[in-house]
Amino acid sequence: MSSFRRLLLVFSSKCGDHSHVGMRGLPNEHLSCCANTLLQTLSATWELADLLEKWEPAGVQSEGGNVPLQLKRLLASMRSDDPQPASNRDFLRCLHRNRIQLSVQHDADEVFLSILNFMQQQMDNKALADEIQNLYRISVETQLQCLYCTSIQTHGSFLLSLPLHIKEDHNSLEGCMKSFFEQQELKDMNSCYCTKCECKTPSKQGVKLLSLPPILSIQLKRYRNMRGSTRKLDCKVTFPESFNFSEMVPEAFSAGFAQDDCRYTLYAVVVHAGYAAFGHYTAYVHNAVKNCWYYADDCSVQPTSWEKVRKTYGGRDGGTAYMLMYRRGSREDRQQPDFSG
Repeated sequence: MSSFRRLLLVFSSKCGDHSHVGMRGLPNEHLSCCANTLLQTLSATWELADLLEKWEPAGVQSEGGNVPLQLKRLLASMRSDDPQPASNRDFLRCLHRNRIQLSVQHDADEVFLSILNFMQQQMDNKALADEIQNLYRISVETQLQCLYCTSIQTHGSFLLSLPLHIKEDHNSLEGCMKSFFEQQELKDMNSCYCTKCECKTPSKQGVKLLSLPPILSIQLKRYRNMRGSTRKLDCKVTFPESFNFSEMVPEAFSAGFAQDDCRYTLYAVVVHAGYAAFGHYTAYVHNAVKNCWYYADDCSVQPTSWEKVRKTYGGRDGGTAYMLMYRRGSREDRQQPDFSG
């Protein structure tokens, strides 16, 4: 059993006790609520914590500027059985050295992707760095079909977060996903070059899944650029605690998709309150050992309920869900970590 998982059992033993809720808060320094919220979701991703725990840095040149090293240290501190907030100062300064500036409002999804990229670039153990990226890697195939000759061109790529467009009214996660994987017609000035016809022709373009990751990160794109300014959409987006990807969006899969388990269970929600120009990030995080939710708002961490999480569906009276973190498997499968290692 890894030391992280042993500590997970220790700090989760008092889930219903408000005097020691089982998660350490983080101080808000230099508008750090965005980073603090992401750190809570990363701390709840024990797969990531286990991989960082295995890493023994040997060739790190500048410790103060190495994001994965500072993340490894901070996550270890957040796992300690200490009711006081964990110090995030070194990690924030490290992000600042890597051009994620202090005292600036940041977009949570952009910072999340930057942290993943820093781990890929700055870890001296490339095999572990690849394992970390593979936790979130969504392999996709873009298909472009000519409407004249029906030939299909394909291109493989990957995403680390699934960006879902939302409409300015009621939305559901299922509807947003169906829209993402729906084929789009490209014609007139948007026509694409067909290698068989040797000219630009009308076509249909779509995305198909080649593989799904253990951790599925979803971004609900709540921001719109309108007339030179950015506006936030507080409209409703409902999302389930668990879903089966193959049942929700069966048309999303390529012919070569071979995974058996496409079930996912929600374990973290990044919440944004306020407007596009200014606001505040908080997080709901599910504790797998005690099977309960927490609400993390910088230094303050309190037990909460699924009903409170549902209130982040949308509306102008409170925070709205901006990022969803799903883990592959059912709640029963993941109620406790696998201690066989």
